[in-house]
Amino acid sequence: MKPQSVSLFDARPFFEKALVYGVQHGILDSAKLEGIRNDAPKGMVQIARYFGTEFLRPELEKARDRMVNLVSLFLEDSSGGDLRKAAESLRDHSFLSRSKGGSDMLKALIAMPQNSHFGMHESAEFTEEQIPLLAKWSLRTLADYQAEYALRSQIALLVDAAIWFAEALGKDLSDLEEAGKDAEAVIRTGLLLLAARRKDMPDWVAFEKLVVALRKKQGANPPTLALPKDLPEAYRDTVERVRQSVLADLPRILDPGVTPRKLFDQTPAFMGRYFWLEDALSEVDHFERTACATWDKATGGHSDDSSLLTLFLCLATGSAAKTLLTEKAAATLVRKIRKSGLQAPLAEHFILSHAPHSHQSDYLELWEAFVADALPTLHSDFDYALKDALALLRRECNVGP
Repeated sequence: MKPQSVSLFDARPFFEKALVYGVQHGILDSAKLEGIRNDAPKGMVQIARYFGTEFLRPELEKARDRMVNLVSLFLEDSSGGDLRKAAESLRDHSFLSRSKGGSDMLKALIAMPQNSHFGMHESAEFTEEQIPLLAKWSLRTLADYQAEYALRSQIALLVDAAIWFAEALGKDLSDLEEAGKDAEAVIRTGLLLLAARRKDMPDWVAFEKLVVALRKKQGANPPTLALPKDLPEAYRDTVERVRQSVLADLPRILDPGVTPRKLFDQTPAFMGRYFWLEDALSEVDHFERTACATWDKATGGHSDDSSLLTLFLCLATGSAAKTLLTEKAAATLVRKIRKSGLQAPLAEHFILSHAPHSHQSDYLELWEAFVADALPTLHSDFDYALKDALALLRRECNVGP
């Protein structure tokens, strides 16, 4: 049998290991050791005062533990665990500077973003409000620090990459913080914009048009999602991971069977997943322009009562929208009313959806008055030849020969 090797676990703080190594190998002389002995009490008092009070023995004892741990964190991290390098660092620098180095490491860590959501960002610098958090971290191990640093570094890369995309598209950090969306959402939208060769960060109206444009070109020329050529090398791996998520989303994004609003703003899996600037005025303006365009097309530019009543009557019978009827078309419309009834709410809905807002109440009043006066005649069972009904339509609507 081969003898089994036994490795001993050394639980001493890294500072102590480096100190002993330095003495044993002649790196640290008596003068340096005396300097450490003089600096240590000063450091303990400073740390105890910073985190609470220097007048209580338990606080001083905890301060000693914190000081040793801070020095250990800095030495082990900066030396990569090499005891000779750590001992040489103790030789070449003051003991208190190594303690401060550990404190600075933790402050920088705490100031790093914990979340890639711009609405949850705090100051990028360490603040007094974070001292209790520093107190906890001052007693944590290097492994804890390294794990947290790796996690926050990935988040920081996401945030920085999102800021890069925003700046390339005409926005900055303050715009992202005001919008309060996730960094990945900004990058995803940035990649879609590049695929469509757009250069400005969109509001909802522009984002909706972007999706429609991508859907139109997906047949013979499907969108390609390439990384920007000028993307800094430090961000490429991070953005590539986000790009893969957009590729996975593309089948649903390009599906014409679901409207952009329903997909991006009403589907749980997509809500908040992409970014657009909130601009209520722009959306209202777009809605009004779209509504007015529909109104102008339906009315043909006519605004007289006869033309409008003709249009409303056609809509309320489910007929093609017209502002002028022939005698034959008017007769057909009356027969349709007597067979299926008049759906007055259809005209009301069109008015409320498309008529200029300032005239909606007048148009509704015009339509309601017409329905109240005309319906008995239009429904009359005694008007077999439609003479009364057609006479009414000639008088109130536009009926030509």
